[in-house]
Amino acid sequence: MSDWYHWDGPDLLLKLKLQPRSSSDTFAGPQNNRMRVRITAPPVDGKANSHLLVWLAKQFGVAKTSITLESGYSSPMKRVRVKNPGRIPDSVSILQDD
Repeated sequence: MSDWYHWDGPDLLLKLKLQPRSSSDTFAGPQNNRMRVRITAPPVDGKANSHLLVWLAKQFGVAKTSITLESGYSSPMKRVRVKNPGRIPDSVSILQDD
């Protein structure tokens, strides 16, 4: 098991380090007990958080309402809950190794 994610029953909890204003939306690999995530949205007026939640919902095959930002609203360090993920993105397939 990794330090940047864990299962809470059917839910997946992720510790992320967000890098806004990137050239693309992508998982950039683990770093210091967090998964680095690059997104194109700027960190202004909650745009980065909103963009992150929509993007994660697509990646994990769930509705946006199934993604919850539990902490890190104004920080690049985020804790996110994915309720009953429909799939695990290929770029983070190690999540299936629990």
